[in-house]
Amino acid sequence: MNVVFAVKQYISKMIEDSGPGMKVLLMDKETTGIVSMVYTQSEILQKEVYLFERIDSQNREIMKHLKAICFLRPTKENVDYLIQELRRPKYSIYFIYFSNVISKSDVKSLAEADEQEVVAEVQEFYGDYIAVNPHLFSLNILGCCQGRNWDPVQLSRTTQGLTALLLSLKKCPMIRYQLSSEAAKRLAECVKQVITKEYELFEFRRTEVPPLLLILDRCDDAITPLLNQWTYQAMVHELLGINNNRIDLSRVPGISKDLREVVLSAENDEFYANNMHLNFAEIGSNIKNLMEDFQKKKPKEQQKLESIADMKAFVENYPQFKKMSGTVSKHVTVVGELSRLVSERNLLEVSEVEQELACQNDHSSALQNVKRLLQNPRVTEFDAARLVMLYALHYERHSSNSLPGLMMDLRNKGVSEKYRKLVSAVIEYGGKRVRGSDLFSPKDAVAITKQFLKGLKGVENVYTQHQPFLHETLDHLIKGKLKENLYPYLGPSTLRDRPQDIIVFIIGGATYEEALTVYNLNRTTPGVRIVLGGTTVHNTKSFLDEVLASGLHSRSKETSQVTSRSASRR
Repeated sequence: MNVVFAVKQYISKMIEDSGPGMKVLLMDKETTGIVSMVYTQSEILQKEVYLFERIDSQNREIMKHLKAICFLRPTKENVDYLIQELRRPKYSIYFIYFSNVISKSDVKSLAEADEQEVVAEVQEFYGDYIAVNPHLFSLNILGCCQGRNWDPVQLSRTTQGLTALLLSLKKCPMIRYQLSSEAAKRLAECVKQVITKEYELFEFRRTEVPPLLLILDRCDDAITPLLNQWTYQAMVHELLGINNNRIDLSRVPGISKDLREVVLSAENDEFYANNMHLNFAEIGSNIKNLMEDFQKKKPKEQQKLESIADMKAFVENYPQFKKMSGTVSKHVTVVGELSRLVSERNLLEVSEVEQELACQNDHSSALQNVKRLLQNPRVTEFDAARLVMLYALHYERHSSNSLPGLMMDLRNKGVSEKYRKLVSAVIEYGGKRVRGSDLFSPKDAVAITKQFLKGLKGVENVYTQHQPFLHETLDHLIKGKLKENLYPYLGPSTLRDRPQDIIVFIIGGATYEEALTVYNLNRTTPGVRIVLGGTTVHNTKSFLDEVLASGLHSRSKETSQVTSRSASRR
């Protein structure tokens, strides 16, 4: 179950099926992102695709010597654009691929528009999601719910994305969902409806143990997306932001023009592929090794580089080093900026207290440490508010809860009203009243013993003590211990055997920390394959935007009723 491979295969097949000759790839805004995650432009150029265009671009030239490969989402808007295109074709022949199920009436409209008979093929290729890592996918949807209920448009898009994922992996799963979440039940029902309606598409060879789709809600664990991260991929997203593998470095002091935006993709960057799941401390020494390796690979006569001009000449004269030099300069820049931010924002100290808030149960120590950091001028308003949110979530019902005092400290520190309001919004979003699980206290004797032993031997790394709640959920699921009264099956049948192929989907967004959990479970659990997806992949900033978008902090009883009607689906 590799989502990058699944999408890549679809795109290779499109290009192969169109035969030899020069081609243009015609996409929409979303499919452009889908393709760019699995193929670089240079890789596609090698397959005779010389032009990349958007279907909604008004000023495309007529180029009758090119074949057109159209890869589009089956939206009304795209169908209308295609109808216009086919009435006045700009290319010699059209191969049309929709990223999801297209209605018969839309196909009929396209056939009627194709008066010049330029369409060679219309097919459905189910690459309707963003393949982030081999075991991680996203739909790039921010703000999927209004209050506790789905935004109907986003429910429809999420249903399409999730059913496309199942089709691309050739899985017809049993479905379990988080009972405490109305949104999880709703999505489970919508996915089931599509599987029932399009049953012919889902007729795959039956496996001995059926695959399992588990639908969860971000509300159940609002802690994980609030924590600072210390593994490479997660840390880059937390501090710099990753958007479809692109990182904006334009704000880095003294950045050179060619490094203002860089791409970090494990598909074609070996250093990143080998280091994305490692801790920051290891990355530093690996970068040093990378640079030494780079030095060694230079021809002997070039070993002494006296000046910048010598270096420039060296890189230009030896093209095979260009890629390596690009990799070196890119990672040195990214890691350098991460280091600068860690030091400037005092993140080692901040993160240590965050981990204490997430993993320990010592209220007075936690309170003291949060208060101390709120007095520290190097701690930004963003990090100060985040600490208070973590405190509020953990000690919400503690007899000595000191949230009002901490809110006062935030005000005195000059933290803006926007962040102060977000503290109560986060509790409303993922507080004790909402959660179907107990995030903080170990559930049984085994867990308590584990925690005690962990405390005895000291933690190898105080910055990575936290494990997402997803780890416990999946551990129970794999062992057949996940309680059916908390995570019921949709429909009458249940899974008797331990599951082998598991697709987990988190409404409200997954995180790279959870993706790392899945990566590690895949490595250490023979016979089990897990893929994780979410409406988006969050860092703290985007998670707080998600909370704001849900509008929970300012909703009245009447407005929360409005969005519960079912979403219409074409």
